[in-house]
Amino acid sequence: MTQPGRTEDAALVLFSGGQDSATCLAWALARYPRVETVGFRYGQRHAVELECREPVRQALAGERLGPDHVVDLTATIAGLGETAMTADIAIEMGQGGLPNTFVPGRNLLFLTCAAAIAYRRGLRRIVAGVCETDYSGYPDCRDDTVKAMQLALNLGMQRRFVLETPLMWRDKAATWALAMALGGNVLVDVILERTHTCYLGNRTERHAWGFGCGTCPACQLRAQGWERWVAAGRPASGPVRDLS
Repeated sequence: MTQPGRTEDAALVLFSGGQDSATCLAWALARYPRVETVGFRYGQRHAVELECREPVRQALAGERLGPDHVVDLTATIAGLGETAMTADIAIEMGQGGLPNTFVPGRNLLFLTCAAAIAYRRGLRRIVAGVCETDYSGYPDCRDDTVKAMQLALNLGMQRRFVLETPLMWRDKAATWALAMALGGNVLVDVILERTHTCYLGNRTERHAWGFGCGTCPACQLRAQGWERWVAAGRPASGPVRDLS
């Protein structure tokens, strides 16, 4: 049965190994006949997320899931200066009201690299888990930024890419609910056990919402979303869609 919104377009998912990108991967697999993934190494403190990517891919694997690509941007991003995301410094608010976990230009670089891969691979849809509703204040997660990037990439590469942001207007509670709707308890359990969100790279402490330090901004957002979803009456299971 064809899922709502499905086209014959192929998709490339920006897949970090975290909750949001895993949900986006499941979302893309439910909509498009061919889906590939791309991840980025950029000197992140939580590089353990890269180790989580393949187990999640394997858990969602099916005939629609194609190759994975990894791009190393370590030298590029390191050359732009330290942030709390890439160096062992305390997480705090920085100048201009942005947290010092903000890596200037990171998501813009990610989308540009993804578009270059999509160009060569013949993939039209580029799926990113950025979110304006429930985020850390990053300006490159905003809807206006994504729309501007889509225009720039299409002009610069003479293509008609569509940048998909299925989480843009969903808070973290709604993201848990979307995972349940896409894959039921199976997908929710994959996200709980196999994905990584914690900025500090902590995978030794297991909480109700998954692994993490429990105190960094990423853990707090994930935990608060889980608590709101459970408090709203998390269903025992969801209408599992065929992800193969």
